[in-house]
Amino acid sequence: MTIEDREDAYLVTHALAKHTLSQLRDVETEQVSFRKGLVKLGRICGYEIIDGRMETEYVEIETPLEATMGEQVRGLDDIVIINVLRAATPFVEGLLKAFPRARQGVISASRDEEAGRDEDGSFPITVDYVKLPEIHEEDTVIIADPMLATGSTICTVLEHVVENSPDPENLIVLSAVSAPEGLLRVDEAFPEADLLTVSIDDRLDDDGFIVPGLGDAGDRAFRTT
Repeated sequence: MTIEDREDAYLVTHALAKHTLSQLRDVETEQVSFRKGLVKLGRICGYEIIDGRMETEYVEIETPLEATMGEQVRGLDDIVIINVLRAATPFVEGLLKAFPRARQGVISASRDEEAGRDEDGSFPITVDYVKLPEIHEEDTVIIADPMLATGSTICTVLEHVVENSPDPENLIVLSAVSAPEGLLRVDEAFPEADLLTVSIDDRLDDDGFIVPGLGDAGDRAFRTT
């Protein structure tokens, strides 16, 4: 299994995930390749979630020659993917290749960088739009955002997700790169959520950006700078 427990988070260590992330980090990777890389990374992470978190069951099947027993993944119809706009859109596109029947939710949440960071290091978060499907106890809920920096956005998103919902079977926060400070903040506020990431980076800079990181994932994917 290529998911490792690192105490404060779970780390996707699949070789292709690390390879793809290295391409995403490269400043020379242009928009189309960057966006396709996020799609690819989302698909890989989706398969890793299936392999590492979901159970299989035996079923009887009929081949062209005879009856036999096979295995199938349980719970593929009980997946909820929450897209944290906007950088997560290509990331979610990849997840949907692994979970094509997932119910989808959308939360438009962004940090107010002009306001600056609070004394605890977090940012004020503005939520412009929320549309979530009903969540059930048997569901695996995946909140996708390529960057987990201060954790401010994810904590706000989690508040909306868990509000008035039963505890799902799995609650996963999925990111490409994470900062230790953000992982700690989310874990302390929502210990029921499993934090899954491809990389735990070194630190946050004074402006709250992940170092070494990969830049602004939304700007690079949508060429808005």
